[in-house]
Amino acid sequence: MGKSIGIDLGTANTIVYVKGKGIVLREPSVVAVEARTRRVVAVGNEAKLMLGKTPGSITAMRPLKDGVIAEFDVTASMLHHFFNRAAGNSLFSRPRVIICIPYGVTEVEKRAVQDVTLEAGAQSVALIEEPIAAAIGSGLKVGNAQGCMIVDIGGGTTEVAVISLGGIVLSTSLRSAGDELDEAIIAYMKREHNILIGEMTAEMLKKNIGSVHPQTDRGTMVVRGRNLLNGLPATIAVSSAEIRKAMAEEVAHIIECIRTTLENTPPELASDIYDNGIMLAGGGALLNGLDLLISQVTGIRTTVAKSPLDCVAFGIGHVIESMGELSGIVTFRSR
Repeated sequence: MGKSIGIDLGTANTIVYVKGKGIVLREPSVVAVEARTRRVVAVGNEAKLMLGKTPGSITAMRPLKDGVIAEFDVTASMLHHFFNRAAGNSLFSRPRVIICIPYGVTEVEKRAVQDVTLEAGAQSVALIEEPIAAAIGSGLKVGNAQGCMIVDIGGGTTEVAVISLGGIVLSTSLRSAGDELDEAIIAYMKREHNILIGEMTAEMLKKNIGSVHPQTDRGTMVVRGRNLLNGLPATIAVSSAEIRKAMAEEVAHIIECIRTTLENTPPELASDIYDNGIMLAGGGALLNGLDLLISQVTGIRTTVAKSPLDCVAFGIGHVIESMGELSGIVTFRSR
C-alpha cells in the first residue's frame, strides 16, 4: 500500500503533507530546465535562486500560472521530485494523493491536474477545492449549517468563498494575487524611479515593508536595481507608503471581489458571516493591515488564520487523517 499524501500545489509554493507526519516539505514551485533538452536541472529553493540569473542554456520557470498548469511535463517532473523528497530514505511505493485546485476551474484544467499527478508517480489522485481545504485548515466548522467566509490569497489566485454544510454556496475566483502585487511593485519602481528591479526584490519589498493601511506602515528599505536612464546599477531607499501606493490597484480588486461576494450572499448566510467574521488565509493574508482594511470597508470583523501559508495543506491533511468522517469531500481516480 502506498502512503497517503496531500499536496497544496500553488503558483508560488508547493507544500506536501504526509499522513501521520504532518507537513514534510515546503518549496517554491520553480523548476530550472535545460533549454534544448528540457532536462530538469534544479527544483524548488535551488531553482528559485536561479530566477533572473540563468545563462541562455538554462531556463528557470514557474510551471503553474494563475493556479493552473501551464507546463505539463515540467510540473510532472517537479511533483515526482517532491514525492521522492517526501519519502526520505523509506521505500516509498506509489502514493495516494489528494491535491487542491482553485474553485471554478474547467473540466480540462481539472483533468490536467489529475493526469500530471498520475504521471508523476501517484497510485491514485483525488481533487479538493482550495477554499474548502483552506477553511478546514484555518479551523472553520465547514460542516455546520452556519455560514462562514474564507478569503484565500495565494500567488496566482484569490479565492473568496461562502461555505455552509460542507459545500461552497458561493465563490468568486480572481486572477489577482501575490504575483500581481509583485508585478505592480516592479511597474511602480520603473515608472516613478526609472529603476528596474527583479521579481525576488519586489517580493522582498512586499514581505518586509509591504502595507495596505497607513496605521501599519513599516518604515523604509534599501534595494538595488538597474537605472533605466544610464544602464548602471543603482541603490534606492523605498518607503512603506510607496509600496502601499504601488499595490493599491491590485488590493482594490481583492476588496471589490469580497464586496461582490458579500452582496450576492443569501440573507441568512450573510447574517452568519456578520456574526462569525471573515477568515483570511494564504500568503497574501500576511500583508500588513489587510485585515484592518477589509474590516473598515465591509464593517465585518476580519481575522488572519493562525498559519495562513499552511492552511490549505493542513486542510488536506485533516481530510487524509479522517477519511472515514470526510470521505464524501473527495473521490479518488486511478490510472
